Amino acid sequence: MSAQLDPKLLEILVCPLTKGPLDYDAKKNELISKQAKLAYPVRDGIPIMLVDEARALK
Repeated sequence: MSAQLDPKLLEILVCPLTKGPLDYDAKKNELISKQAKLAYPVRDGIPIMLVDEARALK
């Protein structure tokens, strides 16, 4: 079971590439940047906000 992401953290996090908003996908445990078309992983409740670690969205 993965740790739940803090809602307060979600309010302040932005995409490091676009500085745009992020959406949390609880099912995949990722932060989604629609502008950059990237999904940033969340590991053990910690968002990995590195472009190199992000997954490209289709």
